[in-house]
Amino acid sequence: MEETPLRVVKKDGSRVPFDRSQILKGLLKACEKRPVSLEDLEQITTRIERSLTEMFDREVGSKYIGQLVMDELKGLDQVAYVRFASVYREFKDVQQFIEELRPFLEGTAHAPPGFPSS
Repeated sequence: MEETPLRVVKKDGSRVPFDRSQILKGLLKACEKRPVSLEDLEQITTRIERSLTEMFDREVGSKYIGQLVMDELKGLDQVAYVRFASVYREFKDVQQFIEELRPFLEGTAHAPPGFPSS
C-alpha cells in the first residue's frame, strides 16, 4: 500500500505538498533577532509536523497549521507571536493589532500546555 503525502490546502483553494521547511521558515522570520534558539524552532517544527501527520491523512488547511504555529509561539516569545500573528491574520489596521495584544497587556494570555507562562 502506498502512503499518500499530506497536502496543504491554501487560502486560495490550491493544494501543495506539505513542506516542514515552510513552517521553520515562518518561525525563523518571526523569531528574527529574538532570544530563541534554532533548536527550539526545530523542536516546534517537529511537534507541529507530528501533530499534523497524526491528525490528518490527506489534507490540512493552511489556517490550521498557522494556528498551531501561533499556539507554539505564544508560549515561546510574545514578540515573535505578535509578528507572526500580524502576517498570518493579515491585520488591516492598528485596532486589530491592539486586539491581538490585549490578552498580553491584561495578563490573560495563556501558554499552551508544556510551556511556561511568560
